[in-house]
Amino acid sequence: MSQSKLDLLQGTLDVMVLQTLVAMGAQHGYGIARRIEQVSGNEVLLNQGTIYASLVRLEQRGWIASSWGVSGNNRKAKFYSITAAGRRRLAEDARYWERLTGVMDRVMAMGKTGETA
Repeated sequence: MSQSKLDLLQGTLDVMVLQTLVAMGAQHGYGIARRIEQVSGNEVLLNQGTIYASLVRLEQRGWIASSWGVSGNNRKAKFYSITAAGRRRLAEDARYWERLTGVMDRVMAMGKTGETA
């Protein structure tokens, strides 16, 4: 079976965007998308519509804020930064994902070590 790009679960992209903004500071949408692609080893590829839908959703929820600035190639661009509410949300989401991945690791390990329920 050939490897295909990963389909993201609902809400996953928002967490990735928030984490990217924590790690890198204020970024424009294109920069956020490219960084997520880079960190994922190009397993996650984001089109412009997908990243901007996430940014609009996050801004409407008050988890990010935007301001206009000039990009590295001297073009006007909207830059996004995480808010205090966004940092709190990211902390909650990180705890949830840690729990979920722990559960998935245990479930996927069944039978590999000879364990039984």
